[in-house]
Amino acid sequence: MSMELIKSLRATRAFTAEPVTRDQLTAVLEAARWAGSARNRQPWRFVVVRDRGLLRELSRLGAYAGHLAGAPVVVLLAVDASLSTQDAEFDAGRAAQNLMLAAHALGLGSCPASFFPAENARKATELAGVRDPWHVRTAVSLGRPAPAPRGVPAVPQGRLPLSDLVIERP
Repeated sequence: MSMELIKSLRATRAFTAEPVTRDQLTAVLEAARWAGSARNRQPWRFVVVRDRGLLRELSRLGAYAGHLAGAPVVVLLAVDASLSTQDAEFDAGRAAQNLMLAAHALGLGSCPASFFPAENARKATELAGVRDPWHVRTAVSLGRPAPAPRGVPAVPQGRLPLSDLVIERP
């Protein structure tokens, strides 16, 4: 994977109607499955959602989940946190990042969504059809990016220089 792929990854919140193919979906799920995990527990399951009605319901479960309604497909990350909540959630983030980078490499857009507060996460878990010890707090929308809207982005662009982010200790 090149640094350009990593540096060019952007959140996509608007998608065309073009479907995500089975091969594309399999490729991004394979990338997610190969993410590292603490003690190789692999504390995740991936729930694939294409149903428009279910996507609309999920899109109402968080302040920043609206993009789920317009995505051709959404992957819900179900996490088993029964052994270690911090490890499992961290590992799920690693899997989500692999999934999004693989989607980007295939020309697909993606965007994560978090289901908060806790009541929204409970509802997302119920809609995903998973049971304890599994729970869903995160989703990733996938699809072909729609053209960017005109105007000035609401979120600042670019990244801080590395010199502002790194503290070196002797």
